[in-house]
Amino acid sequence: MKELPDIVILANGSFPTHPVPLSILNRAKHVIACDGAVSHYPEADVIIGDGDSVPDVCRGKFIQIDEQEDNDLTKATLYCLRQGWQRIAYLGCTGLREDHTLGNIALLMRYFREMGISGTMFTDHGFFSPSQGDRTFQSFSGQQVSIFNFGSTRLRSEGLKWNSYAYKEWWQGTLNESLANHFSVLADSYYLVYQTYDAK
Repeated sequence: MKELPDIVILANGSFPTHPVPLSILNRAKHVIACDGAVSHYPEADVIIGDGDSVPDVCRGKFIQIDEQEDNDLTKATLYCLRQGWQRIAYLGCTGLREDHTLGNIALLMRYFREMGISGTMFTDHGFFSPSQGDRTFQSFSGQQVSIFNFGSTRLRSEGLKWNSYAYKEWWQGTLNESLANHFSVLADSYYLVYQTYDAK
């Protein structure tokens, strides 16, 4: 990520160990920790959640939001919107319970479609970018790429090893590969792109 995000939201999944997400976290202008994630990163500026996992020493930074309709990740995202922050890096969203992982990845698309959030979710292996329409992505030869369709009826790619199409199932767009320093996706609606940090 060449440009720093407005803020990092650190969820309470696996704390990042890869240099890319760690660098984003360490250079962040602001950091929000989702509830118990503060135990991994006590330097967080704000803690948001229902408070069930916040150490007493961090209570001064805690903003309690009791409603149960949304999870802590969404509560933190809505807080960012109220502050005028829309470029968000999401860390610690994967790696523990698989249902939480799938839910958090799907929420990334919800934030993009419904809230106008320009968010990127970084894991220890790569990053997810929600997208719409025609877009060119920076890449490198051998980078592993997956595309998950969220409603496009027309979808194709340029610069990938295998031609993309309007996938009906999530697994159909996985395990593709970039051929150069960029690739393009051309679509008529929404999709989610995953790119690895390292070549195959």
